[in-house]
Amino acid sequence: MWRSYVAMGDSFTEGLDDLDPATGHYRGWTDLVAARLAERVPDFAYANLAIRGRLFAPVVAEQVPVAHKLRPALMSFAAGGNDALRRGFDPARLADGLDRVAGELRADGADLLLFTFAPANLRLPGRNIFHTRARLLNPVVAEVARRHGARLVDLWADDAFPAPHFWSVDRLHLNRFGHRRVAAHVLTALGIEPDPAWWEPPAPGPVRSWAAHRVDDARWVGQHLTPWLKRRLTGRSSGDNRVPKRPTLQPIHE
Repeated sequence: MWRSYVAMGDSFTEGLDDLDPATGHYRGWTDLVAARLAERVPDFAYANLAIRGRLFAPVVAEQVPVAHKLRPALMSFAAGGNDALRRGFDPARLADGLDRVAGELRADGADLLLFTFAPANLRLPGRNIFHTRARLLNPVVAEVARRHGARLVDLWADDAFPAPHFWSVDRLHLNRFGHRRVAAHVLTALGIEPDPAWWEPPAPGPVRSWAAHRVDDARWVGQHLTPWLKRRLTGRSSGDNRVPKRPTLQPIHE
């Protein structure tokens, strides 16, 4: 079994929007996976280097060297989602970069997890653009995983993900149920049985009217879309001045 695990990436890996009410911090699929691995190894250690808003190149430049120094038994690398939302998206450059990174990480001798993009929330405007770009990159991710002997977590193949009940109110990040489902996929890729409840969606809520949905849309524009656009126009990121939540390998409960 793996005695140490380092996660790299952006908000998907940091854990947005799975807020742990006990701590007030974001948890996410990585914490769930790490806790399950820790049950099997008494001296298990876990680091999460991910920072929200990071593009592919900064993830590589900032997090991969740290992962090399930590030398864990298991790594996960998930980046490029923020690139796919930008106007200057370059799939060829992203594919080449992923191939290089996978080769470098596997050269350390660690097991490596790579991810296809999950289908976007049905209520996310512009999702068709994202899906077109995901369809370009996902086969590349699968081929890179095969070439370098990495374990592929194929979220794109899960047709349950587009359902809005797996997504937070910002429509871009997974909620608690979405992160549990990702954790179930990751553990399955590692050959470990997940908690069966992690596959389950939340109980259906009451049917909402057309007017209620329009109110939600207006609130979403004001609280989430407009701030996101302002950051794009001013060259800022939600991850500016942030540091990783677990920058070093440490026991899961510390």
